Amino acid sequence: MSVDRVEETEGLKETEALTAAASVRYYSIAPGVRLNVRSGPGTSYSVVRVLPEGSKVPIYCQTPGTSVNGPYGTSNIWDNISNSQYISDAYVLTGSDGYVADRCS
Repeated sequence: MSVDRVEETEGLKETEALTAAASVRYYSIAPGVRLNVRSGPGTSYSVVRVLPEGSKVPIYCQTPGTSVNGPYGTSNIWDNISNSQYISDAYVLTGSDGYVADRCS
């Protein structure tokens, strides 16, 4: 493999990463809510941080978990907003009662 080919491959990977990052949408948390971020998709998981009022979050993937009642209804969908960080979809204004992102693997 030539050096030119290596540089071309690296540039392609960088372009793919930028395209993936650009396609992530941000969603608003319910107004007036400080939301617990948990280490897994359920209320039995530990709280790793708290989102302040007015936060917007990316949803990288979604997975089923503990059912939660919130401002946007009752949902068992949990949104992955960062590595090992989940919030209940019942507190996120997605415009849907179902999945809006791929399922977490």
